[in-house]
Amino acid sequence: MTAVPSVSNSITVRLEVPARGNAVSQITTSVESSGGTVTGLDVTASGLESLRIDVTIAATSVAHAEEIVEKLRTIEGITIGKVSDRTFLMHLGGKIEMSSKLPIRNRDDLSMIYTPGVARVCMAIAENPDDARRLTIKRNSVAVVTDGSAVLGLGNIGPKAALPVMEGKAALFKRFAGIDAWPICLDTQDSDEIVAIVKAIAPGFAGINLEDISAPRCFEIEARLREALDIPVFHDDQHGTAIVVLAALMNALEVVGKHIGDVRVVMSGAGAAGTAILKLLMAAGIRHATVADVRGVVHLGRDDLNDSLRWIAENTNRSNRTGSLKEAVRGADVFIGVSAPNVLDGEDIAAMADDAIVFALANPDPEVDPAVARQTAAVVATGRSDFPNQINNVLVFPGVFRGLLDAQSRTVNTEMMLAAARALAATVGAEERNANYIIPSVFHADVAKTVAAAVRDAAIAAGTGQAPSSGASETGTFPIISG
Repeated sequence: MTAVPSVSNSITVRLEVPARGNAVSQITTSVESSGGTVTGLDVTASGLESLRIDVTIAATSVAHAEEIVEKLRTIEGITIGKVSDRTFLMHLGGKIEMSSKLPIRNRDDLSMIYTPGVARVCMAIAENPDDARRLTIKRNSVAVVTDGSAVLGLGNIGPKAALPVMEGKAALFKRFAGIDAWPICLDTQDSDEIVAIVKAIAPGFAGINLEDISAPRCFEIEARLREALDIPVFHDDQHGTAIVVLAALMNALEVVGKHIGDVRVVMSGAGAAGTAILKLLMAAGIRHATVADVRGVVHLGRDDLNDSLRWIAENTNRSNRTGSLKEAVRGADVFIGVSAPNVLDGEDIAAMADDAIVFALANPDPEVDPAVARQTAAVVATGRSDFPNQINNVLVFPGVFRGLLDAQSRTVNTEMMLAAARALAATVGAEERNANYIIPSVFHADVAKTVAAAVRDAAIAAGTGQAPSSGASETGTFPIISG
């Protein structure tokens, strides 16, 4: 797949150029002939003999950006100054901060916000621990917990290198759902230690979002924490992905006129995301599914089945297929990939059933080139922002947690996730749904609140939460002086 220039690989180059002549046109021509895109050109200083220009350029990669800069150096009369990577500039000093909701202007403010007044609030919570939700940040706080073992598509890069992703996650929680999320990067990959640490910090949070923890450890960690804690534990790599995939599939099936219980689904990838997608699809009505990993189709005759793969083998592949992914996908109605780049080609997609649906979600390079898949498939989705139908977890996790927190839910279950998927799918109306629009933009104004309302109602219906408090109950059990 041919890469295209992206803002995520953009740079700003400071140039000194002659005030006269055609230097500016030479700059843009040089960038474009090198495969880059000029997205901004600003004169930051001017004199009789020269101009200082900041040129912002989108490239396809770091190496490509370096090639463009070297090409600019060859233009006669131009001097190159500072070259800045715009993505790194955005991360300087981190992307989030803690700020006070109340001003601390004088001794009176200080004595109520902190000592001595805060002691009375502490004692109120000691007498009635439920008041922590009303009197502290707990009610609106989520811990974003990782051990750095499976970060994006980068692998096991450790907790420090995972922190920029966790910061970004926290920023998205705040932007889309008004939730205060805190990055917690653990310097251990021992499951027992992770469970113990999260249990120990849980009193300060209303929810736990596990992130970028490798399979199969993530399954055990999540299960143990759900059993031990009275707040919801949600592994976004698993369940966030599953919810968005199900919502997109619901709308894709409407586009092609097929029923969820009739279609044959082939999946590539049996890790955390793949397993969670499979389980949620089955809960939604999928009856004919086959899963493949690096060793081919998962079936009971294989000698390498761990607990997770054995569950897949026992609950899918009714016709007991063996062989490769390419063989399995022939005649399938739906392909869902959460695995590796370029495992399929155009011939494989052409061999699928009529009106096929292809979700190639590996990032940054999908399982099959989307442009090639579109030649024969009816609906194509990817995890990328430069193609239609982007499957992105940010469509889900802010709204899911907003709903869980508003309901003061003690857990998250399959019914809540199904409710989230249905709500997300419903944000794309029948009058606007088509092959290139089966899932809304992450900036769709209704997404987070619609998903939140559905999850909140499902939590209350399941008896794991409670209806949002009225203003009067905000006083809780702490003392109020009245006339």
